[in-house]
Amino acid sequence: MDAKLLNQLVFFPTPESPCSYLTERDSRSIFLHPEQSIDNNLYTQLNQLGFRRSGAHLYRPWCDHCQACQAVRVKASAFKLSRNQRRVLKRNHDLTVEWCQAENTADYYDLYQRYIEQRHADGDMYPPSEQQFDSFLCQPPNTVTSHFLCFKQGQRLLAVAVVDLLPDAASAIYTFYDPTEESRSLGKLSILWLINWARTQLLQHVYLGYWISDCQKMSYKSNYQPMEYFNGLQWLPMEPD
Repeated sequence: MDAKLLNQLVFFPTPESPCSYLTERDSRSIFLHPEQSIDNNLYTQLNQLGFRRSGAHLYRPWCDHCQACQAVRVKASAFKLSRNQRRVLKRNHDLTVEWCQAENTADYYDLYQRYIEQRHADGDMYPPSEQQFDSFLCQPPNTVTSHFLCFKQGQRLLAVAVVDLLPDAASAIYTFYDPTEESRSLGKLSILWLINWARTQLLQHVYLGYWISDCQKMSYKSNYQPMEYFNGLQWLPMEPD
């Protein structure tokens, strides 16, 4: 990242709070100043430094005694399907996929609400609310290109992947899906579809957020190879589990 630009940015640390992923640990983050103008160039460079987007804010874990959270990304052009991933695609051949506007509608919120209530009732996003949904997924910075990637069976909405599009990459922000369709592996499907789409668009990477080696909930991310992780200074290859 341009050192002059980085020195001009202002970041704020959050107070410490119990870690959502590792027991008996505290966590905190740093956020880019909310009044900072964010264009595609700045957003791209901060992604390359391990930052993520939540609503209109860009943040990165900034814990005093822990560096377990590592930003990860898939090298789209070199991605290789595993046998299991081929089965996921075959199982969902009846679905259609389309890019849609990121907005708060009854259909989207109903799916999100059911997903949170049935899959993440023990998490910090429970209970869901429309205000939470709108601010988290429907209000990116004005200059950020964000879409809902919608998976449908006929007219029935089964899954939504929230995706930011950058000049050289796609960033998977969040995915929610019908909790009654467990056998379809819709979370895996959304990642596979996005990687393939990024490759056809000649994008270099698909960012998948943070990965923690000791967190079972995140272990699935290492199945998308070749993958790289950011060690705080540079991107390095990650070996599959």
